[in-house]
Formats: sequence, structure tokens, C-alpha cells
Amino acid sequence: MWGLDRLSANSTPSGTPPPRRDSYSPAPRRPYPGAGPGPLPLRPGLTPRSSSLNILSPNSSSTSLPSTQRIPNGSRYRRQGPTPVNVPEPVDVLESILGGPPRKSAVGKGDDVSQPKKPEEVVEDVDFGGLSLQAFAAADEPQIRHSAPVHTYSAQSVEEYDKEKDRFEDLHKSILACDEVLKSVETYLTNFQSDLGAVSAEIESLQNRSLALNTKLENRKVVEKLLGPAVEDISISPAVVRRIAEGPVDDNFLRALADLEKRSKTINAKAKESPDLKALTDIKPLLDNLTNKAIERIRDYIVAQIKAIRSPSINAQIIQQQAFLKYKDLYAFLAKHQPQLAQEIAQAYIYTMRWYYLNHFTRYRAALDKLKLHVLDKYDVLGEDPNTKRGPLLSNARAAPSAHDAFSLGRRADALKSSTPNALTAYVAEEEKSAHYLEVPFRSFNLALIDNASFEYTFLTSYFSPAQNYHAISRTFASIFEPTFALGQAFTKQLTEITTDTLGILLAVRLNQHFAFESQRRKVPTVEGYVNATNMLLWPRFQQILDLHITSLQKLTNALPNRPAASALLSTPTSQSTAPTPLTQKAANLLHGILALSSEAGDDEPVSASVGRLRTEYEAYLTRLSKGVSDQRKRERFLCNNYSLVCTILADVSGRLGEDVRKHFEKLRDAFDK
Repeated sequence: MWGLDRLSANSTPSGTPPPRRDSYSPAPRRPYPGAGPGPLPLRPGLTPRSSSLNILSPNSSSTSLPSTQRIPNGSRYRRQGPTPVNVPEPVDVLESILGGPPRKSAVGKGDDVSQPKKPEEVVEDVDFGGLSLQAFAAADEPQIRHSAPVHTYSAQSVEEYDKEKDRFEDLHKSILACDEVLKSVETYLTNFQSDLGAVSAEIESLQNRSLALNTKLENRKVVEKLLGPAVEDISISPAVVRRIAEGPVDDNFLRALADLEKRSKTINAKAKESPDLKALTDIKPLLDNLTNKAIERIRDYIVAQIKAIRSPSINAQIIQQQAFLKYKDLYAFLAKHQPQLAQEIAQAYIYTMRWYYLNHFTRYRAALDKLKLHVLDKYDVLGEDPNTKRGPLLSNARAAPSAHDAFSLGRRADALKSSTPNALTAYVAEEEKSAHYLEVPFRSFNLALIDNASFEYTFLTSYFSPAQNYHAISRTFASIFEPTFALGQAFTKQLTEITTDTLGILLAVRLNQHFAFESQRRKVPTVEGYVNATNMLLWPRFQQILDLHITSLQKLTNALPNRPAASALLSTPTSQSTAPTPLTQKAANLLHGILALSSEAGDDEPVSASVGRLRTEYEAYLTRLSKGVSDQRKRERFLCNNYSLVCTILADVSGRLGEDVRKHFEKLRDAFDK
């Protein structure tokens, strides 16, 4: 063992005592440099507090392993106990063996002290003759002591070897254990070295693979930069396919549809340039299938929305805004890829909306028919007696009170400048208790009709274009609103065909003109046909009512000389009174109403001619009536008073026609005011 050799190198033996059977120790015997027992010296080069695991440290030695100093099992701390009695001192024993006491280091110059001499020869093998060291040292017989060659030792006695036997055995075992540990450490280090070599090889392999992957990545980036745009143009992502095939119809569906359309254009363009390109040949069937799937889903969605319009109490405009206009690109896609199917769906929409508007406006007309209306018939003309018995005007209208003024405009002009742009609702019309003139139901029905028609036309132009041009959209609009417009004209005819309400008819004309201006502002030219047809109903009826007034005046004028009872129409007897007649009040109010409603009238309207005829007949009647006054001065005063009343009533009229009529009556007044 190398540990024992190193321990032996630290000792200074001068000889080896002869072996004895009663004092044999299996551990090698080593003399100690000290005089007494003590701890073994440490091996040179070892740190007492270092650990054997420090072998893994980079600063540790690769040739020797440090170990911590530990107290062996046979150390002096375990052997401490009572000192044996009657045991000679080892120094005395050595002195007897060596032949005298030891030399003293400090000897005087004059001292005559005999010093023992160093033996010339050291006997290595001494025969003790079966005696112990003490017995051998105490023997008197010189022959016994010198029967064998004398050996001189500088080692410990046999008793001390016996005392240190266990300690040496423990040291030996410790050294063996250290050898085992060193062997395991050596095995561990060997395995670690091999593993480290394997790891190093793997790291090198990984480095090589990393370099190869980096090279491939750079090559792929270069290829992707060149081929990426081309592949992107002819490829469709799975997300787009999933949204079109399975996703709900919403904004994401529209975006996917736009992406599909974009890819289709690119692929078709590339197919024309390179018809034999395999990538295009592979993707074309998939693209066609996806397009067909999109067409199928669009068809189902639009048909479902059209069916929803037929639901009871549904507002079609909500569906048009939130379901159709919001996703108007769906119909454009359908019209592009399947024009025949798009035409069939448009026809289904036309039939549905035609029924929708006709049904709702029929119910609305029925509600307006329940309004109470003032009854103005053939007895409400200038030349008729207002006390004549009246009959009902409309058979299906609830009778209104007879207290009304058929010739005064009053607040009826507010219908033209109403602050409420909405029409009467059907519920309000059914529950309304007050009486109204004919312009109220006319305005409500036509305002609702124009609003719905304008919205529908705007919807058609937004949703069906560019699949349909202007003429096609106009035909579609006409197909939808044709029965509803006919219903509106029938309602207008019902309101105006019997009444003699001159101002009501003229108010309806002005309202209809406002509707025409509003349709032009909204850019809805398709409503002009309905507006013109309504005018064709209103203007002739207005002329007919004025003709009734003129005819009644003519009859009254012609009957004056031969009918004394005609003087009853005057407030006083014709031969005495110069006050204005009641007919002057009615005629002036009627003229005021007509002129107030015609302040912005054009030259092409028949109002000017009608007012001229009415004025002429009134002047003829007044002149014929004034002839009943015998006094010339009273007659002139009578005419002046009547014309003055007319001028007073017409004082606030505006417009070219109103000013002309007012100036005319002012001249007549001034002519008789003397």
C-alpha cells in the first residue's frame, strides 16, 4: 500500500525488533519519532479540512486525493484509561539496553563524565531466548545477554506495540476504505470522462446540425422571398374555407368572401397566362367547390330574410338595413357567379315587398277612413244659401259637426309648414275624436307613401346595383309600388270627388308639390309618376269646384231682377242699406285663401285664370245688385264699402298674383270713393 510506504518514510527506524509470537501484530511496525504515543502525522501535501470531493474542483490535483483528518478507531483518545502499575519506564529500559544513561546536552568543561559510546555495529537480529524485553534486560548472565549478537534499536518497546495494535489495525482498515473510495472515485471519474466525451461529441453534432439548419433556413428564406408572393396569390387559407363553409353570415363571412373573390381573379388571370401550370390545375376544382358552397349559403340566407318580411308585425325596413344593406356584397357575389339565381331571388323579393306595402297601406287607409271629416258639398258654394239642408259627404266617414267655415283659410295653412314631419299613425287615426278637413288624411297617407317609396328606391339602388342598371331598378320599383300607388290614387279620388272644399283641394295640390320637391331632393325620380297622377286628379277637381262657384254666382246674378227674394241675401233692403253683403265676405275670404296658397305659383298653373273668372262674376253680381239702390250716391257708397272690405281682407296677401288682385280691387274702391 502506498499509504503505508509514505508513513514509513516519515519514521526514522534504526532497526526492526525480532518478531515474537506473543507480541505479533498484523499491522506493520513503525517507530515514532516522539518519545511517547501520539496522533499519526498527516501525509505531506494534504490539507486537514479538505474533502475528497474536491477532486472535481478545477484547482485540485489529479495525482493525490485530499482527505479530512479523522481520528482512527484505535487513537489515543479511545485508549485513555488508568496507567498500569509496576511498569518500568521505557527510558530506563532503553538505557539498560544501550549500556548507560543518556548523554546530557549541557556538560561542564571540567566534568569527567564517561559518555557511552556508540556501538560499532548494530545487531539487527537479537535472540531474546524466549524472554521478554524486561527479563532480557534484567538478566545477570552476560552469556545470556551476549549469547546472540546484540542488536540496538531506537524503536518502541513491545508493550507499546501491543498498545498501538488496535490503532494500527483501524488505520489499516481506514486506508483500505480510502482505497475503496478512491477506486469508486476513479470509476466515477472514468465514467464521467467517458460521458463527458459523449456529451462533447453530441454538442459537436448539435453544432453541426445547427449550422446545417441555419443554412437551410437562409436558403428557405431566399426561396420564400421569391416564391412567397406567387404562392400567396394562388392559395386559400383554411380559415377562409372554414368561415365560408361553416361560419355564420357576418362580417367575417364577408371578409372571407372578399378574399375568395380576390384569389379567384388572380387564379383566373394566371390561368390565362399559363394554362398548363399544375398548381392552378390542382386548385381550380377546390376553388369552384368553395364558390358553389358560398353561393348556396348566400341563397339560403337571402331567402330566409325574405321569408322573415312576411312575418306578422314585422318592420321590413329593419330587415332591409340590418340584413340586406349591411351585407349587400352577398347579392353582388351571387349575381356575378349565378345571375339566373340572383334574378329569381330578386323576383321573390319583388313579390314579397309588393304584398308587404299593399297590405300595410290598405290597413292604414282603413284607419284614416275612420277620421271625422268636415262635410262640404254642393251647398257650400258662393251662390247657395248656407241654411240649406246638407247631406253626408262620405258614406264611410264618421259625420263631423256642421260648424265650419268653407271659405276661410285660417289655420289650415299650417299643414304646409307643420313642425311634425311624421304622419298620423293608424292607432291615433282610429282613436281620434276631433274633426278634420280633407288635407289631413291626404297629407298623412301620401307622406307615409312617399317616405316608404323613397326608402325603398334608395334600398334598391344600393342593394341591387351594379347587378341591375337604372332602368332595371326603375322597373323593379314600379313592380313593387304599382298596386300601392293605385291605392293612393283611389284614396285621393275618394277624398276629392264629392267635396266642394276649394281650399282643401288647393292645399292637397300644394302638399303634392311639396312631396314632388322632397322626392327630387332625395333623388327618387320614380315617384314623379305618382305625383303627376295625383295632380291629374286634384287640378281638374279644383277647376270643377271653382266652376261651381262661378255658376252659382251667375245663377244668383241672373235671378236678381226677377226674384225679389234674392234681396234676402243682403243684410238690409237693397233700397236703403249700403253695408257690404255677406257674399262679399265669403268671396273675399275665398279669394284670400286661394291667393295665400298661390303666393309661389307659376304662370303655368290654372289658378290665375280661375281667379280672374271668379273676380269677374263677383263684380257682375255686385254691379247688378247695386242697381237696386235708387240713390246714386248710396249706390256708389254701397260699391265702395264692398270693395273696401275685399281690399281689407286681401291686405296681407303676397305673391305676384295676390298683389295684382289686390291692386285691382283698390282701384275699384278708389273709383267709387268720392
